[in-house]
Amino acid sequence: MGCDITTKERAGVINPMYDCQPAGAQYAGIGVKDCIPLVHGGQGCTMFVRLLFAQHFKENFDIASTSLHEDSAVFGGHQRIRDGVMTLARRYPALRVIPLITTCSSEVIGDDVEGNINVCNKMLKEAFPDRKVYVVPVHTPSFKSSQVGGYSECLRAIFKTIATRKATATGKLNIFPGWVNPGDLVMLKRYLREMDVDATFFMDTQDFDSPVLPDKSIHTHGRTTVEDIMASTGARASVALARYEGASTAEQLSSDFEVPAHIVATPYGIANTDALLQKISEITGRPIPDSLITERGVAIDALQDLAHMFFADKRVALFGHPDLVIGLAEFCLEIEMKPVLLLLGDDNSKYKRDPRILALTKKADWDMEVICNADLWELEKRVKDPDTKIDLILGHSKGRYVAIDGNIPMVRVGFPSFDRAGLYRHPTMGYQGAMELAENIANTLFAHMEFNRNKEWILNTW
Repeated sequence: MGCDITTKERAGVINPMYDCQPAGAQYAGIGVKDCIPLVHGGQGCTMFVRLLFAQHFKENFDIASTSLHEDSAVFGGHQRIRDGVMTLARRYPALRVIPLITTCSSEVIGDDVEGNINVCNKMLKEAFPDRKVYVVPVHTPSFKSSQVGGYSECLRAIFKTIATRKATATGKLNIFPGWVNPGDLVMLKRYLREMDVDATFFMDTQDFDSPVLPDKSIHTHGRTTVEDIMASTGARASVALARYEGASTAEQLSSDFEVPAHIVATPYGIANTDALLQKISEITGRPIPDSLITERGVAIDALQDLAHMFFADKRVALFGHPDLVIGLAEFCLEIEMKPVLLLLGDDNSKYKRDPRILALTKKADWDMEVICNADLWELEKRVKDPDTKIDLILGHSKGRYVAIDGNIPMVRVGFPSFDRAGLYRHPTMGYQGAMELAENIANTLFAHMEFNRNKEWILNTW
């Protein structure tokens, strides 16, 4: 019994579970108000990412492209950058931030992004003397890392460009939740309100669950403002909930402006949520209110109702973003499930040294495998292996055909999830998220039992 932490043996990727770095950078960019990311690459680098966002959220997002073609590949795409920046500035008078996101093509060409931004800044100053537009260099070559690294890089670059001075002390917390759904953000904001803690969330994507307002306008944009980013340097502390999607920015604020950085476990499940609330209480001196203690108790009762009778010893395969997968594996242990396969889909060598994975290996009294730089073909291969025996899959919608072909129940978590309605609206973090996720798992298992006529008589005892 034990845990093997390995990297897939194949050099190629078959059915990737992640998108590329520019995709993650674009997601971070659209979390800023009055911001349109400009992707320096072919049109497909923008179009297919926008399609993913539209599939997941059922909403449209503004992302621009420099639209590189053959001539740019030979002579360089300098003019495409300058034309793109100036076109956006002229067309959108309220525009304040343009993350200039590189791709594999523009990185291979070797375009001088920073040099072109200097030229663009001069052109912007001449054309709009009374207006400040921040053009942010975001280096995200597609041939390394993934959407996870791209999100982190864009977040860090935006703060480095805009948050350049020590702000007046605000007493607020900077919260970096990572790549989360609006439902998780709404839940986290509620928790801090109930603790009477003032905080700013980066990036604030609450309105990605787009409200249709009485004036018939539809607001689908990030809530994070330029002023929020500037004020982050005067915060009481930064709390990063995602080691691979927000910690680098929190650490940057710490090193540059002495804003204390706290990296906590992503709050999936009871213990991780406890740790988050305790850390916030420790930083601010605010007690954890009775309302959250009661919510914790309700969640524990709900989990107890399901764990021993329906979840015990179920063998689970998980795939997706590393903070999500590791956090859900810890949650599985809480509800008596056995996470036997964890698939992490890019080439980040830090995963193998992640203390949370090392802690999991000590708790497992069964064979558990963690595969780095994995793809969905690794999941398919193990699903077909009778010695592995998977009872449940947790992951995003791109794994649906593996689940269908293997006749294994699957619960959708992570990005993108597009073949179930409204998942982005429901939290998976916190006490509320733990309860709702456990109930979703249970109902998925129940439906699968009925469909396969497999021990469905057990449900009569419910």
